[in-house]
Amino acid sequence: MSSVYAINKGVSKPIVFKGLKAQYIAYLAVGLVFLLVAFAVLYICGVSIWAVVPVIGGLGLGLFFSVIRLSHRFGEHGLMKFFASRQLPLCVRFKSRRVFLELGGKV
Repeated sequence: MSSVYAINKGVSKPIVFKGLKAQYIAYLAVGLVFLLVAFAVLYICGVSIWAVVPVIGGLGLGLFFSVIRLSHRFGEHGLMKFFASRQLPLCVRFKSRRVFLELGGKV
């Protein structure tokens, strides 16, 4: 008796939707929800629909193109690595050698 098993070869691949990779899909979704809420608030406040639609449409286009640009520039994990590298110090200075001397006895 032989069994045939299907192997899923896309298990470790990132999620891609229309060129957006991984977390950028979530960034775009959160931005669109924010724009929907902003549209509702402006409309309820009595702002003219002829003023609200171009503003929200322009912000939506800006959001879409900026998220696409970030996705293509940094890739799947590049944005997190970029922000992590900005937090690294340029240099580490010590005024005494005591820190290194104390490490030698504990190893």
